[in-house]
Amino acid sequence: MERVGIGIIGTGKISSAYIEASKHFPILEIAAVADLNPAVAQAKADEYGLRATTLDAIFTDPAVDIILNLTIPKAHLEVGLRALGAGKHVYSEKPLGISFTEGQQLVAAARSNNLRLGCAPDTFLGGSHQTARALVDQGVLGTPVGGTAYFMCPGHERWHPNPAFYYEVGGGPMLDMGPYYITDLVNLLGPVARVAGATATPVSTRTITAKERAGEVIPVHVPTHVSGTLIFQNGAVVQITMSFDVAGHRHVPLELYGTNATLLVPDPNHFGGQVELLRKGGEWENVETSLPYGEGTNYRSIGLADMAHALRSNRPHRASGELALHVLEMMEAFGTSMETGRHVEMTTSVERPAPISTSLAEGRLA
Repeated sequence: MERVGIGIIGTGKISSAYIEASKHFPILEIAAVADLNPAVAQAKADEYGLRATTLDAIFTDPAVDIILNLTIPKAHLEVGLRALGAGKHVYSEKPLGISFTEGQQLVAAARSNNLRLGCAPDTFLGGSHQTARALVDQGVLGTPVGGTAYFMCPGHERWHPNPAFYYEVGGGPMLDMGPYYITDLVNLLGPVARVAGATATPVSTRTITAKERAGEVIPVHVPTHVSGTLIFQNGAVVQITMSFDVAGHRHVPLELYGTNATLLVPDPNHFGGQVELLRKGGEWENVETSLPYGEGTNYRSIGLADMAHALRSNRPHRASGELALHVLEMMEAFGTSMETGRHVEMTTSVERPAPISTSLAEGRLA
C-alpha cells in the first residue's frame, strides 16, 4: 500500500513518542517537521534523521498528506484550520480544541473541504482496551448498568518542566486527562446523552517543584477538580472525577458494571494492562489479552496509522474528529452544568468506533 506522508507541526516532548511509534506502522512516512521555534524543529530533525522545514512551507509541501498537529491546545484551532484550508488532512493531539465551538469549526472545515480529521487519544485501540470492548460486545456484562472513571493526582507541576499551560484556559484535568477516559468509555458503551457536573478550584496559584523551574509560582485559570456523571444513551450511568488536587487514592482507573458481571479496564492512558472480570456469583479472573498493541510499547501513532490506512482504502477511521467533538462537548458540559445547576443534553452523537478484531501483524490495521 502506498505510504502516507506526515508533516509534524510542534516538535516538543510528545513528538518523540509519535516519531518512535510510527516505526511500527510502515504506511507512515514522516516527510517533514516544523515548529514555531525553527531551532527546536531542526534539533528534532537531526535527532531522528528527518527533514526540518518552516511553518509556512509545511502547509504546501507536496510530500505531506496529513498534518500531525502537536501544538499546545490553544493553537489546535489555528493550525488545524490552516492545514485544512491548504488541502491537508489533519490528525491532532487531544483535545480537538479548547472549546466545543472550536471543535465544531474544525469538524465543519474538514467536511466542507472533503478532508479527514482525526484526533487523539488512540489508546482505546490498544490490545487491552479492545479486549475489554470484545467482552462488552459479547454480552458478558449483561445489560450495562454503570461504572466509574478516576484520574486524580497532586498536579503536573511536580514533574513537567513547563507546566503553566496545564492551568491556563484549555488546560485543567478534564481537558488534559478526560479525553483518555471518556473516549474509552464511548468505545466501550457508546455515545452519551447528557452530563451532570461540578467543578472546584481550591487554590489560585501552583508552585513548580520540577527541578528545571523549581520554586516558580504560576497562576491557575481553570477548575482543577472536576466531577460528575455521564448518562449514556444505552442507560448506563458512569461517575467520573478528574483532579489535580488529590494527594493519592485507591480507585482503579475504569470499572464497568452490568447485570451479569463487573469489568475492570486498565488505565486508558496506556495501551496495555490487565483486564479483570467478575461474573455474578464467581471470583475475579484475569482476562487474557490476545489482541496486539498492548504491553511493552507506547504505540502513540496507531490512530494516525489507522487514519492513513482508512485514507488509502476509503473506509472510516476510528479516532475521528466526530468522536473527539462528542468527547469535547461532554468535557465542556461539566462546567456548564456547574454554572446552570442542570443536566446538559448533548447535541452531538457518534457511532462507536469499529472494533479491531483481526491481527495487526506487520503494522496492518483491519
